[in-house]
Amino acid sequence: MERKKIIFYLLGFLAVFYMIFLPGFSDLQKLKEENEQHRKRIELLEEQNEELKEELKLMREDPDYIEKKAREKLGIVRKGEIIYKGQ
Repeated sequence: MERKKIIFYLLGFLAVFYMIFLPGFSDLQKLKEENEQHRKRIELLEEQNEELKEELKLMREDPDYIEKKAREKLGIVRKGEIIYKGQ
């Protein structure tokens, strides 16, 4: 009989323990996943930032790069040039 009481109290304690700590543990796991997603996003943004810094540096220092970009994006041509467009 005494053994049944101990088992009953032990199961009751475990049930209360899980009711208290399981939601917190689930929230912790969710926050860890979100943190990892944010870390990956930050890493990607840092890479993009470095690429943009390099492009800005080229635009400030390299007139040939500016000309190349103007030709690509704006379709600018020099006087007397003929543009051939492939199909």
